[in-house]
Amino acid sequence: MGNADLQSQLLYTVPQLLVPLVLALVPYPGRTGIIARATLKEGLRQPLFWLLLAIAAFWLLLNSILPMFTFGEDVKIFKDTALPTILIVGLMLSIYTASMSITGEIEGKTAMTLLSKPVTRQQFVVGKYLGILQTSLLVMIPLCLVFLTIVYFKVGYDAREHSQPDPTSTERLLVALQVVPGLLLIFFEVAVLTAISVAISTRLPMVLNVVTCVAIFVVGHLTPVLVEAGFLRIEFVAFMARLIATLLPALEVFNISASVATGAMIPASYLLVTAVYSAAYVAAVMLLAFILFEDRDLA
Repeated sequence: MGNADLQSQLLYTVPQLLVPLVLALVPYPGRTGIIARATLKEGLRQPLFWLLLAIAAFWLLLNSILPMFTFGEDVKIFKDTALPTILIVGLMLSIYTASMSITGEIEGKTAMTLLSKPVTRQQFVVGKYLGILQTSLLVMIPLCLVFLTIVYFKVGYDAREHSQPDPTSTERLLVALQVVPGLLLIFFEVAVLTAISVAISTRLPMVLNVVTCVAIFVVGHLTPVLVEAGFLRIEFVAFMARLIATLLPALEVFNISASVATGAMIPASYLLVTAVYSAAYVAAVMLLAFILFEDRDLA
């Protein structure tokens, strides 16, 4: 592996790194952008943001130095533990922020004051979604940088620990960049579930929002298993499995931790298809949020 491999890997991964950065930092225009920026500032001020960031960063560092007794597969195990950590932190923050920002403003009558100005309900929902998504991305991006840095140095450290040739900086960088597609798919999954949480927050309180999102998260990752249950020739099971797989997001398509851990190359076509699927599902959920919020009594 040489400079040519590194250049091709950089050309492949740099656009993937730019996607979450653009989504997190772009100043959205109009009244929607004003609501998004206000929601972002509110999210950054809450103690949970910094608490989750500190705990997750500490957890990543701790996992990188703890002996795992994996017979030379420490880097693979570390990738397997780090990716779910980043995902869970992003989801926890997005669900909590959606509940506090949307449900809290509705119950506290703040939303009624805001909507009495020339702000439509659609602008309110989209602005809240964008601000909450930016908040989640801003807690995940530093964790991703910590993750990539640890992988870069851990490859060389583990090689020396097992009396193997010390990899070059190019080889270590290639191993670190190989996990970028997995991080991008985590961003997509958080975007989908954030949209669902925003839609639920227009109608349900925080506790029900959390319970519902957790249930969707679990079932969404089990949809392939549920569809396979249709082969049991139980008509009701087959119908319910197909119905759930159709209505709920197929979250398992975002889970490529096994491929990332083993160093497999993720094709660009797969990332493109998942990006289109995520955008389409988010758009559909936003339309549902408009319907749920349209006749919500704010008085």
